[in-house]
Amino acid sequence: MNALPEDDRPPSARRAAVALRYEAGEPAPKVVAKGKGVLAEQILARAREAGVYVHESPELLGLLMQLDLDERIPPQLYVAVAELLAWVYRLEQAQRGGPPPGPSTPA
Repeated sequence: MNALPEDDRPPSARRAAVALRYEAGEPAPKVVAKGKGVLAEQILARAREAGVYVHESPELLGLLMQLDLDERIPPQLYVAVAELLAWVYRLEQAQRGGPPPGPSTPA
């Protein structure tokens, strides 16, 4: 593990977060919130209060932090974000007690 000088800062100062929103009919999800430090902590707290799943992926976070607010994700990130949305869908199904989606799940 590589230790960076930034690691001496408090955890809230190192944290970053990006919130995406996708609505049916839209061409792709878009960035609706992003920030570092205290702002990231607020984004994460609001997500948890709203029952939104939080997924940690430093690689994806780094790419999404480069996007502007209200910018749709680029086609290069479609697969990664689709996998993330599928993960969230599976979690929601499991929480509701339904069968996990998959090849054996009837349509």
